[in-house]
Amino acid sequence: MQGLLNFLVRLVLLAAGLVFALCLLFAVLALLAVWGLRYGWARLTGKPVAPFVFRFNPRAGFGRVYRGEWSQAARPADAQHAGAGRPARREIADVTDVDVKEP
Repeated sequence: MQGLLNFLVRLVLLAAGLVFALCLLFAVLALLAVWGLRYGWARLTGKPVAPFVFRFNPRAGFGRVYRGEWSQAARPADAQHAGAGRPARREIADVTDVDVKEP
């Protein structure tokens, strides 16, 4: 009984692997077909073929955060109304969980 169960598990895993491989093959072939059509259309119209390029600079994201250039939606509500990009200062009377000590 254990041998039959092991065989069925292996058969199911093999079938899943074959389905995954066929899906991956189909995706690659579809990408190659789109690429070939694009190349053929460019040759037919006489235009140069531009490569698929996605330029990404990881330092740009860090620089944007350090300069404070985030979107309005990402800012806290207090910062949007303060106008200076930072929350308004609190009055000492607003703080109730500490004892005020004279310097």
